[in-house]
Amino acid sequence: MILINESRPEEFILLGFANHPWLQLPLFVVLLITYPMAMMGNIIIILVSKLDPSLHNPMYFFLTNLSFLDMCYTTSFVPQMLINLGSSKKTISYIGCIVQLYFFSIMGGTECLLLAIMSFDRYVAICRPLHYTLIMNRCICILLVTTVWLGGMAYAFLEATLTLQLPLCGVNKLDHLLCEIPVLIKTACGEKEANELILSVVCIFMLAVPLCLILASYASIGHTVFKIKSSEGRKKAFGTCSSHLIVVFLFYGPAISMYLQPPSSISRDQPKFMALFYGMVTPTLNPFIYTLRNKDVKGALGKLVSSIFSSKS
Repeated sequence: MILINESRPEEFILLGFANHPWLQLPLFVVLLITYPMAMMGNIIIILVSKLDPSLHNPMYFFLTNLSFLDMCYTTSFVPQMLINLGSSKKTISYIGCIVQLYFFSIMGGTECLLLAIMSFDRYVAICRPLHYTLIMNRCICILLVTTVWLGGMAYAFLEATLTLQLPLCGVNKLDHLLCEIPVLIKTACGEKEANELILSVVCIFMLAVPLCLILASYASIGHTVFKIKSSEGRKKAFGTCSSHLIVVFLFYGPAISMYLQPPSSISRDQPKFMALFYGMVTPTLNPFIYTLRNKDVKGALGKLVSSIFSSKS
């Protein structure tokens, strides 16, 4: 590790896959393709949900928020990663690192909570259909989304601020692709057991508790769906829920493996692959999952495309 005089370096060197240099060009090409795909796919979801009146309901209100969140999430580090992969100077300023740390943490914490809210929406829609419009009215939906964003911000400001208090002893190399809480804790010197404990406890509330609520919601949904006599009704119920379940497992799997273990026990390359997965793969796949498995979205997208072509002709 290179040491500098100041405890807080002016910039960090992001080592990335320095131990696997052959990965840099393929990764650059993949990111150059998937980042615009993720942005375009999520923009389409937002536009379709806003422009089609048939999609003006709580489910698509939450989906619009998820798409916006994914756009912010992937933008918080992929452009910086592309710059570093495309040049020999793989650095980020200390201020830039702080901004990225807060931004990335806010998006991650918010998505954990939003996915739980989306499962609750499906639970009410399927298990309490007669009370759905009463329970999930517009005011409640806005309140839930506001609470989710505030919860993500609270998590980020707590964890990121505590992490930034740790001394770095002049170390200016991060063995990662971006500035992320577990890696900064692992890089820090001195006593950091308290930070590891706080991170584990907070992540239980941010990851394990929402996941348990999601699983409980879908257990109730499954019990209700099997009572539906119509095969068409069962198929429609499973269709609306399967997309969300796929997204849940794509996001929570890597996040749990990364955050529910002490940072000191994390292997060298694990944070890099996990960050790429829940920060790039998931935002890219989400629009395809929701469009390919959802008749309403496919129908609305088809109408939007046909209206664009008809207006041009």
